[in-house]
Amino acid sequence: MDHDDDLRDGPPPGRSDGLLDRLRAGLPADALITDPDVTVSYGRDMASFCEAGTPAVVVLPRTVEQVQQVMRTATELRVPVVPQGARTGLSGAANASDGCIVLSLVRMDRILEISPVDRIAVVEPGVINADLSRVAAGHGLTYPPDPSSWESCTIGGNIGTASGGLCCVKYGVTAEYVLGLDVVLADGRLLTTGRRTAKGVAGYDLTRLFVGSEGSLGVVVRAVLALKPKPPEQLVLAAEFPSAAAACAAICAIMESGHTPSLLELMDRTTVRAVNALGRMGLPETTEALLLAGFDTPHAAGDLAAVGELCTAAGATEVVPADSAAESELLLQARRMALPALETLKSATMIDDVCVPRSALGAMLEGTAAIAGMYGLTIGVCAHAGDGNTHPVVCFDHHDPDESRRARESFDAIMALGLELGGTITGEHGVGVLKKEWLARELGPVGVELQRGIKRTFDPLGILNPGKLF
Repeated sequence: MDHDDDLRDGPPPGRSDGLLDRLRAGLPADALITDPDVTVSYGRDMASFCEAGTPAVVVLPRTVEQVQQVMRTATELRVPVVPQGARTGLSGAANASDGCIVLSLVRMDRILEISPVDRIAVVEPGVINADLSRVAAGHGLTYPPDPSSWESCTIGGNIGTASGGLCCVKYGVTAEYVLGLDVVLADGRLLTTGRRTAKGVAGYDLTRLFVGSEGSLGVVVRAVLALKPKPPEQLVLAAEFPSAAAACAAICAIMESGHTPSLLELMDRTTVRAVNALGRMGLPETTEALLLAGFDTPHAAGDLAAVGELCTAAGATEVVPADSAAESELLLQARRMALPALETLKSATMIDDVCVPRSALGAMLEGTAAIAGMYGLTIGVCAHAGDGNTHPVVCFDHHDPDESRRARESFDAIMALGLELGGTITGEHGVGVLKKEWLARELGPVGVELQRGIKRTFDPLGILNPGKLF
């Protein structure tokens, strides 16, 4: 068996018989969970159709030294380690493997520093995204990345999957805010990457390499994050369209005209109706596509008026600007409710994450609708439309084998469509278990070979999050 096979299948069988004794010798008793009725609850994230194993133990460290002890023990005994945050991921990247150590970092939840002068935050990986945002706001600053799960997802998990959010169109994704990291490597050594400075180009950019690596190269135990000055309160408009094509034409017109919205979000008819049913939000159910456009500029009302005109020219049947920040926030709550609302339509969902060039967004939505018809399924689409990142949500009855099969096939068809349109199989959710086959198709054989070589350099025994990515 060659080493690439090792990376695909995980490490060779380890000496796990002494694992618990070794961990107990170096860790406080309350850091270990061995009750199988409890450890099973750490087995998987929120993704469907992803295999998950049974962990041997769950470790909840509070210090860097405790993480190092875990990794030294795992290396000596050849035991796989699966790093976890809040398990809100949607690709199976945090799923346990049989006999592994689940390394849950949720107790490392301190905000160590906020520097208004340097405009940075130094945090541990278990800090909740929304908590950091609230603390930064108290200093007149903001941490822009805001995934839909921001009230529960952790910074470490955001870094592991390179998360996005509603404001990506203006402010970018997690990778653009990670300046430096402390990372515990597979053998327990502590690596510091990056900087605290606004600029820095010393050596290879190892910080970016860890962002999006899904815990397969090391365990992030501290992060230096860039902050931005807190912008003015955001105002949002809602534009109702008779077709997805008309909404996508408006999106292209907005971006082509040079506007810089703070968000540009799209919900199709299925999603709007599901949100109304779940939250009684009062959104217009007659629409085929609802576009939300927001601005946090000093003259947000004027920017909204200009964008409203572009929407009308593209065929919007109604354009309603919010009168206040509070009303705008209600619209954003409706958007954040999209995925939970779609989950109520059937017993299970598969949430795709295909990103295409903005110019191909219309073709992506039309193609997704055709796929839904072809497979006889309900597929609702919500999207970070400003950056072309679509989230087709396949709704199905997991008790029905035939419907489950069609759901999986439609999911793959959507990814194939995204690649055909010049896109990527994941814009922010990551690869994990769910999209391993598709990652190889997107990267090609040379790309896969080089990425496996990087994995081998950082994790020669293949013990870090085995079975993910490749």
